[in-house]
Amino acid sequence: MSLPPLNTTRAIIQHANRDTKRILKSLLSAGLNACDPARAIANTLHLTKNRLQVHDLHYDLTRYGRIVCVGAGKASARMARALEQMLGNRLEGGMLIVPDGHGVPCDKVRMFEAAHPAPDGRGVKATKQLLALTQSLSQRDLLIVLLSGGASSLLCAPSIGLTLADKRRTTQLLLRSGATIHEINVVRKHLSAIKGGQLAQATSATILTLIMSDVLGDDLATIGSGPTVTDPSTFQDAIDILQQYSIWRKVSEPVQRHLQQALSKPIPARLKATRQQALRNRHIVLANNRQALEGVAKTAKLLGLKPLILPYPLQGEAKEIGSILGGLARDLVEFGNPVHPPVCLIAGGEPTVTVHGKGRGGRAQECVLAAAQELAGLTNVFVAGFGTDGTDGPTDAAGAVVDGKTILRAKKQGLSIEQALHEHDSYTFFQQIGGHIVTGQTGTNVNDIYLIIAT
Repeated sequence: MSLPPLNTTRAIIQHANRDTKRILKSLLSAGLNACDPARAIANTLHLTKNRLQVHDLHYDLTRYGRIVCVGAGKASARMARALEQMLGNRLEGGMLIVPDGHGVPCDKVRMFEAAHPAPDGRGVKATKQLLALTQSLSQRDLLIVLLSGGASSLLCAPSIGLTLADKRRTTQLLLRSGATIHEINVVRKHLSAIKGGQLAQATSATILTLIMSDVLGDDLATIGSGPTVTDPSTFQDAIDILQQYSIWRKVSEPVQRHLQQALSKPIPARLKATRQQALRNRHIVLANNRQALEGVAKTAKLLGLKPLILPYPLQGEAKEIGSILGGLARDLVEFGNPVHPPVCLIAGGEPTVTVHGKGRGGRAQECVLAAAQELAGLTNVFVAGFGTDGTDGPTDAAGAVVDGKTILRAKKQGLSIEQALHEHDSYTFFQQIGGHIVTGQTGTNVNDIYLIIAT
């Protein structure tokens, strides 16, 4: 069964001129192709007869009784299909948990769909099955774990004494609080039966974890909440995060009780990695945001644009980041700073949105909308931002694009950018005025890409 191509060519870019659409589609496709999970598997894993090489790691597959694959996340299905094609009959099978609609037909690996970002009962049931499969493996077996963005929500079996409702409410509060993905994952790990190294502790098999990183800096303990990584965070850290964002009193009493009682208990032996366990448990990052940015840069150069990747990831409030990007765009056009057009400034990251009110939107849309304020009246420049997974917040848009005429078009329709930003209602704004980037689910996930194009 052949693997369908990554979804990079069906992007719909609303209300942009022909040149903008052409450039933006080319750059978007380049970024996504650079972080295609199937391509990442093929480029990183090399099989010679029965010897599997992954960077400097070597696995003699004849030494293993069973070779099983498990995983979770938005990109794990494409990873699994590519792994099937490479290993063939050597792979016994396995199972994945993916968000609704993210499945890819596989021959041996079973696919279980569940809700994302708020977990549901399907995710709990599938996680328990995944743990049971993992526990069935022996020291003679090889477990290949495939992790990508979304795994934290999908691997959602709660700790003993907690319910899914307890975890779901806590997750929803964190998502709306402006907490970073790292902070959210710290809390999730301490309410979980699988996160924070507990998957690795459930088996005596050799483990190889392959990762599509959606975490800036590629912190292994944060990606997917580190199911195969010994947890460096503490129960006190989880409590501190809930208090920092003023949601400690809003979480359920069982969650408060679970975290407080755990403070007085010694760390379970199963969460302390021995040297022997560390040697049998290896992790490889297949692709990350930087690779996507470099893919964009190569194509920008082919299009006659000077590519410049910003050296720092975009983090913080989306509205504030957008204003900075808009200011950079104005400096490019008016002063040729830091370089003269034609130029493509490329940035990666994952800003956050602290939600107030009932507006609809996402971090990329809000970021780009804030940039529009700085672009007013400028020509031959646009700012775009999109999530590489094809989803920006709880919407059907991947992101948005604005130019120097965005504010003028808004005023003609009686719309206020300031009001849309205040209400965190960027999706509705772009729905009315145009400017959405819609790709559908892409099959990958390595944070966001932001572009400033001046011609």
